[in-house]
Amino acid sequence: MGIGKAFLQTFENGDVVAAITSTIFIILLGFYMRKKGIFGAQVGKTLTSVVMKLALPALAFVSFMAPINDQTFKQGMGILVWGIVIYVILIAATKIMYIKYDHDTQDVMRVLTMFGSTTFFGIPIVTGIYGLKGAMYASIFNIGYRLFLYSYGYIKMSGEKMDRKNLNSMLMNPIVLATFLGLILWLLQGSMPTLTGTSPITKEAATVAFYRIDVTAPWLYKPLTYLSSLASPLAWLSIGITLGEVSLKDAVKDKSVWYYSFNKVIMVPVINIVLLVILGATGILHLDGTALATIVLMMATPTATVAAAYAISFDRKALLASNASLMSTVVATVAMPFWIVIVQILGQLSMFK
Repeated sequence: MGIGKAFLQTFENGDVVAAITSTIFIILLGFYMRKKGIFGAQVGKTLTSVVMKLALPALAFVSFMAPINDQTFKQGMGILVWGIVIYVILIAATKIMYIKYDHDTQDVMRVLTMFGSTTFFGIPIVTGIYGLKGAMYASIFNIGYRLFLYSYGYIKMSGEKMDRKNLNSMLMNPIVLATFLGLILWLLQGSMPTLTGTSPITKEAATVAFYRIDVTAPWLYKPLTYLSSLASPLAWLSIGITLGEVSLKDAVKDKSVWYYSFNKVIMVPVINIVLLVILGATGILHLDGTALATIVLMMATPTATVAAAYAISFDRKALLASNASLMSTVVATVAMPFWIVIVQILGQLSMFK
């Protein structure tokens, strides 16, 4: 399929257009409400807490309440492997990106570039476009992200070895717990005792693993879906509120912040696309359009909150980190609609079928 035809088909897809406009409109709504003082300073923090502690864990878990077959298994495992390999690649790539900077600045900018807000910024957007399948792929991809964020990122920023407190923060995170529980149940469902119920998708009888609550216990599944559906709109509102609280005046004066934002929001996704095209063309790793889009959109996110918090708490270029986080959020918000269109076009090409 030609690029032109793929481009036209992208904008003929109502779900894609609706996802783009929903993201933009709700972020702008949060921005407006904060600027007008309708939302107070604590609203954004409260919404963030609801998303991180309730909505996203529910989304991570229910996304795995799905059948498993050879195709989804291969795609899931491919995403899991790539979600680890890409961070090894980025460790080397970011060294080159910031080679002209002093050692301390280089360390901070490398960590901030490697780790984006995949959970809070990326997953809601991916889910808004690709539904629970996208959420499942995103949750699998985030396994490698969290592994490196709480180990390499922590060690690099703190100058210390991995400690018990940081390990507990990683393992006891509600999203991590929900992801691993959901992934294990998803992988094991073929060997578990079964029950018969009505599929919420086909509305027909289905025999599934007893814990597939989407079929066997809809009374439990439905509340979780209500919670999971809060993730996208509340996250977008919170992003808008955050943008409405801060001033860009100082951040825009720093050329390093602009350079960082370009690397984080543009270069990192491009690196992923180029490498995945090469791997797909050589037959080493074949991912479908949804998997490719999930990875690219997750990597086109602004600075991870945890990475910025490391810089501030360990006094490692705290002002630079704060300005970089702010600027990358603005750039990512502007660039995300373009990335959505790009991955839709790429996903319609034959090599990603």
